[in-house]
Amino acid sequence: MQNIPLLITSLNRFLFNTAKWLIYLIVPIMLIEVVSRYVFGASTVWSLELASLLFGPYFLLGGPYLLHMGGHVAVDILKERVRGPFAKVLEFAGLCLGLVFAGLLAYYAAPLAYNSFMMQETSFSSWNPVVWPFKLFLPLAGGLMFLQVLAEIMFLLNGQHPAKTEGAS
Repeated sequence: MQNIPLLITSLNRFLFNTAKWLIYLIVPIMLIEVVSRYVFGASTVWSLELASLLFGPYFLLGGPYLLHMGGHVAVDILKERVRGPFAKVLEFAGLCLGLVFAGLLAYYAAPLAYNSFMMQETSFSSWNPVVWPFKLFLPLAGGLMFLQVLAEIMFLLNGQHPAKTEGAS
């Protein structure tokens, strides 16, 4: 049972470490747009849209592992003032809210992604790329976040949290 949260976290760490390389595509794409627009006076029809499409997976696949690392913005005014079992209760309550959020995200995003796939949806811009593969990342990320929150609850209930000794690399 203890291996399950470690397996979930390992999967999310792998996806995080894979997705973080997308920034090395996004930056040159944006540079091409800036040079095209301001040096040559002619914008590209594809660069801003492609950068936006790539930023979705970059952002979404990093979220679950960032939760494990404690990197999300948190309002921890109460948490910093309490100690002992009540601090665990507050953390558990926060994780339960995260579980609801992630579950709702996956639940409501899945039909949208499915419909996008079935219609072979495109962006309807002048470039008109296929967008359904990018839309699949939303329910996927919701599901991964749901699993990571479950893993964090298991870590909390077992009294362990390996992120304190890990690096995000």
